[in-house]
Amino acid sequence: MKQEKLIRTKNERVPRLADLTMRPVFAGRKTQGNLEAHSNGLRFISTRSEIVDIMYNNIKYAIYQPCEGDIMVLIHFHLKNPIMVGKKKHLDIQFFTEVIEASQAVDNARRSMYDPDEMDDEQRERQLRKKLNQAFKEFCKKVDIVAKKNGHELEFDIPYRDLGFTGNPHKEMVNIVPTLNCLVNLTETPFFVVDLEHVDHVHFERVTYMSKAFDMVLVNKDFSKQPWRIDMIPNGDKDAIQEWLTDMEITYTEGPMNLNWKQITATVKDDDRFYMNTEEDEVTEKEAGWEFLRMFGREDEEDEDPDEDDSEFGDDRVESEASDEEEEVDEFVSDDDDDEEDFDADEDLEEEGLDWDEMEAAAAADDRRKRNRDEDLDPEPARKQNQSSKRRR
Repeated sequence: MKQEKLIRTKNERVPRLADLTMRPVFAGRKTQGNLEAHSNGLRFISTRSEIVDIMYNNIKYAIYQPCEGDIMVLIHFHLKNPIMVGKKKHLDIQFFTEVIEASQAVDNARRSMYDPDEMDDEQRERQLRKKLNQAFKEFCKKVDIVAKKNGHELEFDIPYRDLGFTGNPHKEMVNIVPTLNCLVNLTETPFFVVDLEHVDHVHFERVTYMSKAFDMVLVNKDFSKQPWRIDMIPNGDKDAIQEWLTDMEITYTEGPMNLNWKQITATVKDDDRFYMNTEEDEVTEKEAGWEFLRMFGREDEEDEDPDEDDSEFGDDRVESEASDEEEEVDEFVSDDDDDEEDFDADEDLEEEGLDWDEMEAAAAADDRRKRNRDEDLDPEPARKQNQSSKRRR
């Protein structure tokens, strides 16, 4: 798209931010310079006299991210149409200032908290953060005033850090935060910027009882384009993300497997009645839209049979629980039988009314009667025993 020419502001003081670094860079070199707000756009002039113009009409989203726990404060522009920076087209242009150098931040981790120099450095760093945040905030306000004064609408969003989570959208773990209109990571390159206006549905992959992390797939409304992916999101962030999607009125589903999205989007693209309830055959009804990705079924089915477990291990778990209950019942019954037998024996003793001496005498009498009965049945062993006793005498 051919852009209009920048109309520079004259006879007025131009809002300016100095000593900024621009990303992307020109020809692989660090690009530093000043950013100015003019009548119909912004102009960045580098120290090598390289110029980048950003028209207000071409800015879709403007994001101001203050320095809170990061090493930089930045202004990010997500454009409607790409512009040329060097020899490449870019949709995202960013201007930032580092509060401390990244190498210095690593070195500080090895210093003692009781070091007086360390305490002075921390104090200076806090003052610098506050000063830079205030300077960027005032510049954003001035740009809003200049744009509205010339008939343009421009408003800066601030990321919601309390809704942020960690994930891997490219090749490293980064902090991802939502804004009013986007889901972004602006501190690391390449930038990750998802326009929520283009998101049709969100699906969570690898959601199982065993995994510690899951993947998030954001399906583009343009089914000819591949979805955005964020991998390795901790399970503890899933509920907060789903609540945020509900607030943004974006549908979501979840499942235990990684899906072939190239094939799915191709199939959905060819289905003219994808968002309608249709019949696959005379019996089966095809669910509307992305309902077919649901792992746990629809809510009305769950309401009809709330005791039914929809997971693939549900039947085995129910059978095992039933067998465990039966074993518990058997143990309970067997314990009762033993207790009842012991109780009956105690009752017999109580009815006889015998003490220990009487019981021992009765037992000895029983033994004598048993020996006499054995001798009457077989007298030979008794005779041999009497003869042997006479010889010993």
